[in-house]
Amino acid sequence: MNENTVKKWIFKAESDLKTAKDELKTKSPATDTVCFHTQQCAEKYLKAFLIFHNKPLKRTHNLAVLIEECASISPGFRELHDYSIDELSDYAVAVRYGNEFYFPSVEEAKEALRLAEITRNFVLNAFKKLGVSFDPEKILKEVRDELSQK
Repeated sequence: MNENTVKKWIFKAESDLKTAKDELKTKSPATDTVCFHTQQCAEKYLKAFLIFHNKPLKRTHNLAVLIEECASISPGFRELHDYSIDELSDYAVAVRYGNEFYFPSVEEAKEALRLAEITRNFVLNAFKKLGVSFDPEKILKEVRDELSQK
């Protein structure tokens, strides 16, 4: 396990989460952007868990596939299916490409944010159960400091 790589994935996931939250606070939020970044946040947290366990990453945005990959390590990850986290997968592509562009409602964007936060908290708790603590705020500071020195 490369702890530094895991931290960078968490940093990127937190950046996606921040983008979604910040945009949702605006007067007229770009809900397609919010939903895209919530999907990306969930995806990156799941991939951080897989990287922690030295699992090769599949090139996929399908959260159901990633949840099952995580569940092969820790079966409790299947609980994420109960929250319909995999529904975020549609935002990876549908809101960005296609013949018909899709613009989610503000309520839908808020729900997507809630699902991303459930995924985030679930993965962080899974790390804690393993005796490893990844503090997102601390990671944000560490990676920003590292990047500013380059």
